[in-house]
Amino acid sequence: MKSFFSSLYQIPKGGISLVSMILSVIFFTGSCELSEPRVIQIWTDRPELAVYGELFNSQERSYKVEVSYYENLREQLLETRIYPDIVIGSWLKSSSTRKYFKDVNYFFDELLLNKAAFYTPLLELGNIDGKQYLLPVSFNLPLVLFPRDQASLINKAGILNLDDIRDRGKMFNQKNERGEYLQMGFSPRWSDDFLYITARLFGAAFREGNPIAWNGGALEKGMNYVYQWSIEVNGGPQQEDDFAFKYLVTPPPVPLNSGKILFAYQESQNLFTSPEEQRQNLDFRWVSKDNRIPIIEGETFLGIYKKNRAKRASDAFVQWLYREETQRKILEFSKKIRLNEQVFGIANGFSAIRSVNEEIFPQFYPLLLGHMPPAEYLLPPEILPADWPLIREQVILPYLHDRSKTSDKSQIQSLEGRLDAWKKQHKETKKG
Repeated sequence: MKSFFSSLYQIPKGGISLVSMILSVIFFTGSCELSEPRVIQIWTDRPELAVYGELFNSQERSYKVEVSYYENLREQLLETRIYPDIVIGSWLKSSSTRKYFKDVNYFFDELLLNKAAFYTPLLELGNIDGKQYLLPVSFNLPLVLFPRDQASLINKAGILNLDDIRDRGKMFNQKNERGEYLQMGFSPRWSDDFLYITARLFGAAFREGNPIAWNGGALEKGMNYVYQWSIEVNGGPQQEDDFAFKYLVTPPPVPLNSGKILFAYQESQNLFTSPEEQRQNLDFRWVSKDNRIPIIEGETFLGIYKKNRAKRASDAFVQWLYREETQRKILEFSKKIRLNEQVFGIANGFSAIRSVNEEIFPQFYPLLLGHMPPAEYLLPPEILPADWPLIREQVILPYLHDRSKTSDKSQIQSLEGRLDAWKKQHKETKKG
């Protein structure tokens, strides 16, 4: 009696049947699935990913993850010969680093992830020449804190542009009969980080070059703005420095609550991990210019290594991580184990998924109610070199600090000169 298959297909003498071919394909496909690793290796510079990995392992039956922490992911990728399946961290977008990752557009093409759920500016930052090498995970934003009882002076909701901060600070200023400041609203020179945010808002556009490039005209325009603010509003850099020496030696909540200053600069990840008692009498607004809020550099991105051998397991983890319900559980568990006291939100920042920020974050961070920034206002940074954190701290910020004290940039060492000196020293340090 002929089998069902053999009655349908004639087997040529000495040939191979279609049935055999089908069975071979099925066997081969099944073997490939079985041969794929079911444990994926994740490398990260975010320690809290170990907690997220344990959550995934407790919920997923088919696949598991192992998380390894490296302070400098770029150096680890350059030096190793054993690569991970997934990398999650900062400073992954430079030309020297993104070459390790494969195009993940298939997540959107195959409807594994909803492209519209992400913040478009963040998603575009991980897209190079039409290829989505990186998926955004989290980000942070700049803000100014102020005492809640001064809300009548801050009559704008959500954001304050630089002119708002300057003008309201001027209204708050108060001197004694000897001309000494008893109160000073704000000086951008009190924070080098604020100077840097100002430079970005004016269009300085620091970006990957040799090793960096920037818009020199926009940078000088921004620093001239700061210097004029200092002269016209606060009486000059020396007055601002004298006031800071007297009253700003304590953390920002202290001079804010004592009525000495109106504004203090901070970044979102620092505000929402500060003790509740320090911020219970404070409010905040996002720092902006021309309806643009700059995203703090060092955003967390996810990349899949281009020779990843565990595609199904990796895809399963990525889909799990970007579900709203997963991120809610991460926030719940972080609160339960008090991780939220050291780590803000998702991977120490706002989620790259817009609905998570708008609908879930305020349940865990009540101060965010009515404060979520408009998505269209977000201004992403440029693609920066892998050495950017060092360049920023050792070259850019010192230049901005010195430049903010004078209107004549010829009185200080140029940014180009500082960068050349840094490159020479950095090269010698590497040799050593």
